[in-house]
Amino acid sequence: MTQAPSVDVHRPKVEYFDIAELTNTDPKGFVRDVERYHLEPWGLYMARTADHPQFHYIESWLLPELNLRATVFHFHPAHRRDQDYYLDIGEFGEVGPKKWRSVDHYLDLVVRTGRETELLDVDELLAAHTVGLLDARAAERAVATATRAIDGIAAHGHDFLAWTASLDMPLTWL
Repeated sequence: MTQAPSVDVHRPKVEYFDIAELTNTDPKGFVRDVERYHLEPWGLYMARTADHPQFHYIESWLLPELNLRATVFHFHPAHRRDQDYYLDIGEFGEVGPKKWRSVDHYLDLVVRTGRETELLDVDELLAAHTVGLLDARAAERAVATATRAIDGIAAHGHDFLAWTASLDMPLTWL
């Protein structure tokens, strides 16, 4: 659940990844330069600087088969968080030659390696479904994806990288 007193109902966040142009277009339409893309059969890796007040660098893997985007945020010292991986649930994949898209389906997981995997934003998913921004099939798929990921990560000692490696998806980071 979010910590907010009310839920901000918004459309699913859509983001674009242009490998040829080395750009990432965020959900608000801002185009960011990407330092590195790396393509594997199981997904797309992106690394870029960030002008966010809480973090200065972001690394993400888009994993279409798992319906996950795994992110490592490099926080400024004053904004460090107790998390190793932040997982977005949604639809991720190639939409054209060297172009990928992500569509966030509200649910998120925070992985604290060796300790726990926490589910976030159930209230956002339910609110979006209630107002028709996410149909029942997509909402159900988001819940099933989160459940599968939590089970898999927990079965590997709350080690996200061990879980993905067991699926023949060895992820590397900077």
